[in-house]
Amino acid sequence: LKEIHGQIVEEPEFHRNIMDREGKAYGGCEGPDAMYVKLISSDGHEFIVKREHVLTSGTIKAVLSGPGQFAENETNEVSFREIPLHVLSKVCMYFTYKVRYTNSSTKIPEFPNAPEIALELLMAANFLDC
Repeated sequence: LKEIHGQIVEEPEFHRNIMDREGKAYGGCEGPDAMYVKLISSDGHEFIVKREHVLTSGTIKAVLSGPGQFAENETNEVSFREIPLHVLSKVCMYFTYKVRYTNSSTKIPEFPNAPEIALELLMAANFLDC
C-alpha cells in the first residue's frame, strides 16, 4: 500500500521496488530511467534484468530507446515470440557475463553453453545483436 494524493492505493507486485536486506530500494521497471527491464520468453516466463545488462543487446537497446515507446510510469517490458525460456535464461546469464568481463583485467572464463541449445542460442544472439 502507498499514499498518492492523500489516498491509500495498492501497488501491483511487479511495480514495487526491489529491496536489499537493509530495506534500501533499488528501483523497478517503470519509467524511462528504470533500473530494471522485464524480458518475457515465448512461453510466458518473466525475467527482471538490470537495464545496464540488457543494453548489451543492440536489439533491446533499440526497442527501449524507440520514439515514445516507453512513457513515464509504464513498465519496461520486451516480449520475445521466438525465444523460449531455456534460451532466454541463458541469454540473461550472458548479459551478466558480458558486463562482468568487458574491459576486465582478470582472466575471462569460458561462457558455459550446453551443446543441445547451441544453435538456438546462436540464433537468439544474432537476433538480439549481442
